[in-house]
Amino acid sequence: MGAPTLEAAFPAHLADDVRCVLAVVPESTLAPVQPFAVDVQGETVLVPSRIYPDEPAAPAVGRLTPVQQVILHCLYSRHHDGRVRQRHVERILPSNAAWVAPFVVQLAGEYVVEIIDAVRRGLPELVTPGSDQCRLYGEFLARNPAFLALTERRVVSYWDCYYRGKYSTFSTYPGAVLIEEFRTAVAEHV
Repeated sequence: MGAPTLEAAFPAHLADDVRCVLAVVPESTLAPVQPFAVDVQGETVLVPSRIYPDEPAAPAVGRLTPVQQVILHCLYSRHHDGRVRQRHVERILPSNAAWVAPFVVQLAGEYVVEIIDAVRRGLPELVTPGSDQCRLYGEFLARNPAFLALTERRVVSYWDCYYRGKYSTFSTYPGAVLIEEFRTAVAEHV
């Protein structure tokens, strides 16, 4: 059995759209690595931890449908370059599609604090009871408690390694604040 394809990162009903997106993604000599499995509305998806292709040309992206553009931005939120990840996650944060959530939550457990800050800015209603963001992330994380726990462990680890000097108290670290907001969304959902 070979490695999962990038199509596996999205629910099956998006397969045609994902294929359209992959047609504009440049070839890469490196394969996507270390996919993580999560449940998106009852369907298991395998999201790559990193991808390596260059970004597609703007005219090709412009020819994609709005849904296909969100798919493309989701994929590039997994790019090996942190600046590319940040640019693309900022484009998917307004989406209310359930399949966007794993791409966003994964970034909370990474080491680039500027991306964590961008996620926090992009989810202003995450802890607002009844909001679309609270519902979307609360439902996703309630289905994936192990993923939330792993993300939290990563947040603690990166704070300890890189940010303890800047944020002497863990609770003030942006990743810790975001994890607490995710937990609030889960509590609101359940």
